[in-house]
Amino acid sequence: MMTANQYSFRKVALDDGDLLTKWQSAPHVREWWDASEPYEEDDLKDLRVARWIVSFLGRPFGFMQDYTVHGWEDHHFAKLPKGTRGIDQYIGDPDMIGAGHGTAFIGARMQALFDAGAPVIATDPHPDNERAIAVYKKLGFEPFGPPRQTQWGLILPMMARG
Repeated sequence: MMTANQYSFRKVALDDGDLLTKWQSAPHVREWWDASEPYEEDDLKDLRVARWIVSFLGRPFGFMQDYTVHGWEDHHFAKLPKGTRGIDQYIGDPDMIGAGHGTAFIGARMQALFDAGAPVIATDPHPDNERAIAVYKKLGFEPFGPPRQTQWGLILPMMARG
């Protein structure tokens, strides 16, 4: 049985570029994740977004980011309450897929965000990404509105309240 304390989150560093490039080139990530370039120093200094390497028992296997939805004037979640955080993530290591790690590490990060005062956490999977939507629903997310086109692509807006 996996528990939240078996997962750790450390900030992405410039020297994580090779690892992130490897993960982002994997077919299971490329299917849903558009970014394919490592982060530059300015990206990592952007206080609107916290980027994390996720590890299970010390083994790095995934990427997660959380961000203030109010950091961009035209963000599709900008009408949500002040303090709302958006999340995106992927499991980079294909050996870790299908074992419950996604639900566990997303849930652990959600709890940390709620504990830090976020009233709502929002996410925006592609409407065809059934695996991600199922995980989000297990974690208490509900759709709030129909699928819609954004500058980042077609999304299904979902949110969970603390």
